[in-house]
Amino acid sequence: MADIESARATFGRFDADGDGFVTADEFRQAMAQMGDPFVTGPVADAVIAARDTDADGLMSFDEFWASLNK
Repeated sequence: MADIESARATFGRFDADGDGFVTADEFRQAMAQMGDPFVTGPVADAVIAARDTDADGLMSFDEFWASLNK
């Protein structure tokens, strides 16, 4: 099981605008800033879609947390 405080900090790195949701573009940009230039738009779309349980096109913290605890 993941540590929720670490998870919140990590989620915050992805949530660039601080609205509580991570878009595919935010995910792609964060990964590039962390040194992974290979996360393209389609890859980011797939990662978000895999964690987006309510199908709104965004990853919430709850969805992120759930994905860490699978």
